[in-house]
Amino acid sequence: MSKSASVWVFGYGSLVWNPGFAYASAQIAQLDGFRRSFCMRSIHHRGTEAAPGLVLALDAAKGTCEGLAFEIPARIAPETLEYLRARELISAAYLETLQPLALADGRKVEAVTYVIDRTHDQYCGGLPLEEQARIIARAHGGRGPNADYLFNTAAHLAELGLRDPELDWLSDRVRALLSDSAAS
Repeated sequence: MSKSASVWVFGYGSLVWNPGFAYASAQIAQLDGFRRSFCMRSIHHRGTEAAPGLVLALDAAKGTCEGLAFEIPARIAPETLEYLRARELISAAYLETLQPLALADGRKVEAVTYVIDRTHDQYCGGLPLEEQARIIARAHGGRGPNADYLFNTAAHLAELGLRDPELDWLSDRVRALLSDSAAS
């Protein structure tokens, strides 16, 4: 990365609705070769070691993932990356990578992108959706209920026009599970 160039960061989960850093611009972007999924056990932010929750990660797969690309001015890039590393690499389950993105305005950029390390203990790709829903409905971590993470992500993606059928299904199912448990 050159000292004068902006740095791009790709957000596909909580960064979409809670980036936590300043940026010059943000726009919809597409990443090929990965899919967004609840394939990482959360033992800090949305669960505990005793009762892990689930958070989104990018898992290598055919297809694409749409999210937001954030342009970080070069002058604040070092502290932004330091912040992101403290937030995203808390348990080393993510790998910090540079990935090619296609921006909505037609430009191609390379972006800092956090992807799941499939060899890490927290990787849990392939869980059935019903099992994901049950975990998300009960889990709670340092940043609150796992369900809030799901609902916020699904709602903000929908606001951007980025429908994710799995997240929509999970949101409906988790709401039903929470309603059932409140009625009991």
